[in-house]
Amino acid sequence: MNRCRAAFPLVAAGVAHFSVALAQNSVYLEELTWTEVRDAIQAGTTTVIVPTGGTEQNGPHMALGKHNVIVRYTAGEIAKRLGSALVAPVIAYVPEGNVDPPSGHMRMAGTITLPNEHYMKVLEWAARSLKAHGFTDILLIGDSGGNQNGQKAVAELLNAEWAGAGTGVRVHHIPDYYCANGNVEWLQSQGERQEDIGSHAGINDTSQLWALDATLVRPEKFAPNGGYQGSGVNGNPRRASAEYGRKLLELKIEAGVRQARALMESR
Repeated sequence: MNRCRAAFPLVAAGVAHFSVALAQNSVYLEELTWTEVRDAIQAGTTTVIVPTGGTEQNGPHMALGKHNVIVRYTAGEIAKRLGSALVAPVIAYVPEGNVDPPSGHMRMAGTITLPNEHYMKVLEWAARSLKAHGFTDILLIGDSGGNQNGQKAVAELLNAEWAGAGTGVRVHHIPDYYCANGNVEWLQSQGERQEDIGSHAGINDTSQLWALDATLVRPEKFAPNGGYQGSGVNGNPRRASAEYGRKLLELKIEAGVRQARALMESR
């Protein structure tokens, strides 16, 4: 018996056709073939989003990939609303602290970090790759605070280089998605206290992930500040809800679309 020969289940023709149609209409680069991307660019799809997430501790109650799940969804929604836009694969390795001695999120198991200069190189070469294929507006959208400075620096670096060469290609850092989306203010308008909202793995983060994938959240482990010192939680996830999450995600999407449009229109 040839153990290397793959065995594939039979798929009904109708189901297979439906799946192919969905893939071909996807906004995600990783779900498209190279010829589909080429044809999309030639037809005018010249905007691409490079989303950055992170692989970091999120307390005892949330999976390490929280940012990646959230930003993949929100970037996809932003691309759809912008129109003529695609989404590159999420960059999951970002600055999270030092390795030796461990600092920041690196103090908790499972976190993976990159020095900021290496993170910036990944962003830079992703953007250079996308420019080479014909994208003219490259949007950098980060779901974590530690991602923002590197994105800004890369956008400035490449814009200075490409403007001098007269390429017509621009890189746009979109900080409003993360830093000015109104999430905290909206939660406060619902009567939530700042100490419950918190700054990491509290109401805000937990609600967003819960709305997208409840299997990545452990409600039985909800506790203010994780229930113990050094849990990695700042805030009270017991106040989180999927209903909150849907609104908070929408606010982030709206902020990203608004700033992206403004920047692209001003170029």
